[in-house]
Amino acid sequence: MRQRLVYLTILLAAAGAAPAQEQQDFSKVEIKTTQLAPEVYLLQGAGGNITAAVGSDGALLVDDSFAPLADKIRAALKGVAGGDKAVRYVINTHFHYDHTQGNLPFIQGGAVVIGQDNLRVRLASGGTAGNGGTITREIKPVEPQALPQVTFAQEVTVHLNGEDVRAVHYANAHTDGDAIVFFPKANVVAMGDIFVRYGFPFIDINSGGSVQGMIAACEDVLRKVPADAKVVPGHGELSGIPDLRTYTQMLKDTAAAVTSAQHANKTLAQMKQEHILAAWSERYSPPKAFVDTDAFIDTLYKSLNRRTARHGPVPR
Repeated sequence: MRQRLVYLTILLAAAGAAPAQEQQDFSKVEIKTTQLAPEVYLLQGAGGNITAAVGSDGALLVDDSFAPLADKIRAALKGVAGGDKAVRYVINTHFHYDHTQGNLPFIQGGAVVIGQDNLRVRLASGGTAGNGGTITREIKPVEPQALPQVTFAQEVTVHLNGEDVRAVHYANAHTDGDAIVFFPKANVVAMGDIFVRYGFPFIDINSGGSVQGMIAACEDVLRKVPADAKVVPGHGELSGIPDLRTYTQMLKDTAAAVTSAQHANKTLAQMKQEHILAAWSERYSPPKAFVDTDAFIDTLYKSLNRRTARHGPVPR
């Protein structure tokens, strides 16, 4: 049931603000908190996962979910911090609505929102998100007051509560404005929707995403972070390096299967008819999956046939 709610949330988020708010009762959402390190927490409710660093200097959020949940998120932070800790910074991992709609209420509360340059452009313009095939959703522009006040091209570091929180841009991954956020002292990495636990990932090809960039980003994290690091996916349960490694291998293997079929001159329709991703379907395409097997074949086929920009810088 939880997986089906995750899919519904993503679907509504991709469609824009009004459908999400009309169809979801946020009054019933509870924010679950999980401690990852002495001053770092995972917050889960509706929308994308939130990573929160909370200490004497105030709080920093990685993503901020839906606007109607802002007060519940503040209450959750108060509960783990033992008092009111103002949210001073929010880092958006990508522009999709289920990760950024909370920008406006937190900005109104005094927070500085930070995002990659392309993320701000896409929030401002809206557009059609999609996997290059059967999944397309219109995303409305946000109001100017909800846009990040600080943007970066490659990386930015926020020094807060004794931690050097570093957001690094990974080009053409889930979108063209992705950031992965590293908490080196806490040994935590928040990956946004570059890494998800709901099944085959939604790669927003229409917004500059690609499976090549997804793989490159995941492989870079695997190279750079310790083996015992805690990995926060954009959706789903807290993970570790073994989970990320398995997911990365799935991306590589499924992309290789589509590439092999292309080399054999198979059409997209033939790939679906021959169920070339059947070996992964049971695990990654449960019933009523948002991205089912055929949709993921569409994603891979479109991505592998589109030229994308070179992958961005790697963490030091």
